[in-house]
Amino acid sequence: MYGIIFEKRALRDLNKLEKQIKERIWNKLQDCKIDPFRYLEPLIEVRGFKLRVGDYRIIIDVGNEVKILHILKVGHRKNIYEK
Repeated sequence: MYGIIFEKRALRDLNKLEKQIKERIWNKLQDCKIDPFRYLEPLIEVRGFKLRVGDYRIIIDVGNEVKILHILKVGHRKNIYEK
């Protein structure tokens, strides 16, 4: 089972969302802890993976050696990939 670590920015972005959306994201992350590669899709232009939850995306870096899901960004699909 993988652990979860949030970047400060990702946690701040998550807390700005509505309660219902936060719960959906949290439930999906709990599923990812068991088998992350069942849900994650690789990003093309940068290192890492994306997790889709409705119209929202979570950008994740996976540490396989230490079994950690490092949550980098949380946001709406229209602007999550902006730098």
